Amino acid sequence: TLSSTPTAVKAAAKCYVDLIVHESDNNVKLVVLDKLVKLQSDHRNDLSLQQELSMDVLRILGSTDIEVRRKTLEFLMNLISLRNVKDVVSLLKKEVVRTYNETDKEQNTKTYQELLVKALHQCGVRFPITAEIVVPVLMDFLSESNEKAAESVLEFVREAVARFENLQPSIIEKLLSSLPGIKSLSVLHAGLWILGEYCVTEQQIMAFMEMVNESIGPLPIVDTEIRESTQDGGEGEDVSKTPAATTTSSRVTADGTYATQSALATTTTTSDDKPPLRKFLLAGDFFIGAALATSLTKIALRLESPGVARNRLVAQCMLVLASIIHLGKSSLPKKPISDDDVDWLSLCIRVINDRSPLLVQIFTRACRSSLQDMIGSISREELTDTEKTLVRTDVDALINFSHLVNMNDNKAVDELELSLLQATEGTKKRESDVTTTALSKVYQLTGFSDPVYAEAYINVNQYDIVLDVLVVNQTPDTLQNLTLELATLGDLKLVDKPSPITLAGNDFCNTKAQVKVASTETGIIFGNIVYDITGVSGDRSCVVLNDIHIDIMDYIVPGHCSDQEFRKMWAEFEWENKVAIQTNVTDMTAYLSHLLKCTNMACLTPTQALSGD
Repeated sequence: TLSSTPTAVKAAAKCYVDLIVHESDNNVKLVVLDKLVKLQSDHRNDLSLQQELSMDVLRILGSTDIEVRRKTLEFLMNLISLRNVKDVVSLLKKEVVRTYNETDKEQNTKTYQELLVKALHQCGVRFPITAEIVVPVLMDFLSESNEKAAESVLEFVREAVARFENLQPSIIEKLLSSLPGIKSLSVLHAGLWILGEYCVTEQQIMAFMEMVNESIGPLPIVDTEIRESTQDGGEGEDVSKTPAATTTSSRVTADGTYATQSALATTTTTSDDKPPLRKFLLAGDFFIGAALATSLTKIALRLESPGVARNRLVAQCMLVLASIIHLGKSSLPKKPISDDDVDWLSLCIRVINDRSPLLVQIFTRACRSSLQDMIGSISREELTDTEKTLVRTDVDALINFSHLVNMNDNKAVDELELSLLQATEGTKKRESDVTTTALSKVYQLTGFSDPVYAEAYINVNQYDIVLDVLVVNQTPDTLQNLTLELATLGDLKLVDKPSPITLAGNDFCNTKAQVKVASTETGIIFGNIVYDITGVSGDRSCVVLNDIHIDIMDYIVPGHCSDQEFRKMWAEFEWENKVAIQTNVTDMTAYLSHLLKCTNMACLTPTQALSGD
C-alpha cells in the first residue's frame, strides 16, 4: 500500500531507522529491521536511496544488543556501492578503533569486533580501492587476545595478499613486525604460512629468517635449555647471598602503645620470558614446528642467488628443523612430538638438501595455485548467492503500457496478458498468493453456534508470536467486560494480556495478544472468553476456546554461519542425538534436499562439494 515514489520510500526508510534507534525493545528493533530489509529489496535499483540509507543504518550500530548489530551489518553490506563505500569504511574504521581501545572488553564487545572485522573484510575484497585503508587497521588485531577476530584478520590478509599484488610488500612488512607479538597458536600458524608463501625477494626472505631466529631463541634448543636450567639451579643455591630489602613501619597495639614492625622482602626472578615460538614448542605444540618447516623449506628453495648467502640460509633452516626434532624426542617438552610431525620435518630437511625439481615445483608453485583455486571457488559461491537475489527480465519480454489497455467496467484489464496467463498457468493459485498463506494461519477458536465466535490469525516473528483475535457477538444482547483469558504450556510466555471490552449486539472487534518464545519447543496456547450480559444478574458466562498448537517449524528460519563458528558450536553443544529414520529415498542428495525443505534448515556445505559420488 506504500507509494513507490522516491520521496515516500526515503521518508518510510527514515521513519524505520528512527524507530529502531529510539526503541528500547530489541525484538521490536529486529522486526523493524526485517521491514527495512524488505523495503530495500523492493527498491534495490534506487541508487540515491541506497546511499542515504547506508549512512542512516550506521546509526543503528549504537545499539548494545549483539543480534541487532549483527543484522545491521549484514544489511549494510547489501547497501554498499562505489558511491558510498569510502564513507562506510571510514565510519567502520572508527568503530574498530573504539572497540580496540576499550580496556574492559566483555564477550559482546569481542563478538562485535569480529563482526566489524568481517564487514571490513567484505568491503576490502569487493572494493579494492578500500584495501589500502582497511589492511593497516585490521593488522593491529593480530596481537589481540580475541582469537576469533585475529583469525578473521588473517583470512582477509591471506585473500588480500593473493588478490592485490601492489599491497604485497606493505602487508609482508607489517606481518613481519606483528608476528612476534601474536599470542594465539592458530593465528601464528597461519601467519607463518603466509610469510613462507609470499616472501619472494632476498630482502624479505632474510628478514623472515631473522624473525624466526628471534622467535625461536638460541640454537640448539635442547643444549641451551639444559644450560639455562643448570645456571638457574646454581643461582638458586646462592639466594641467601643476594641483598634483601628491609622495611620498617610503626603500628599501634591493642593497649594503645606503639610498636615497630620490620619486614624482610626478597625478590625472585623466573625465566618465563621465552620467545613465542620456543614457548609453544616447549609446551608440546609441535604442529607449529611442522608449519614452520613448510615455510622454511619454501624460502630455502625460492632463494636463487648462489654463493655464501644461500648456503648460510640453507644451513640455518636445517639447523632449526633438526633442533625441533631433537627437542621433540627429548624429555624437556610437556608432550612428546608425534610421528607425523617427525616424518614431515625429516621430509622438509631432505627436500632442502636434495632440491628435486618436482618437489621444488610443488613447494614453490603448486601451493600458491591451490590457494588461488580456493579463493576463486569462494568468490564464485558469493557471486552465485548474489545472482540468486537478482531479478532478471528477458530481452523479448512484453512491456505493458497501462494507458493503452482497454477499460471495461472501470477496471483496467489487459486481455492479451490475461489470455496468455490462463493458457500457461490455468486457473490454479500461485503459491506466493498472500491470501492463501494468510488463511492457512487462521485458527478457529469457538464453534459457529456459540454465543461468541472467535478466530485467531497467528503472526510468527523470530522471537515472539502475535495473536490477532477476531471476536464476534452472535447475540442481540450487549456483552460487558468481555475478556480474552489466555494461558500457555511449554516455553511460551504471555506478555500482553488483552484488556476487557464491551461488545454491542451482533457487533465484532479485534484484539491482540503477544507471546514470547523462550526455546525451540512445541507449545500450546489455551484459554476462554468470559463476559457479562447487560441486565442479567448471576455468574459470568464462559466460552472455552480450542487449543492452538504452536509448531516449532513456524519460527525456525534457515541460517548461515562460517566454518569456524560451526566448529566452535559443535564443540560447545550436544549434537550427537541419533534418530532412526525409515525412508524409501535411495539418493543421498535427494534425501538431503527433502530434509532441508521439511525442517527449514540450510546446508553449510557448498553445492559444488555435494556433487559427484
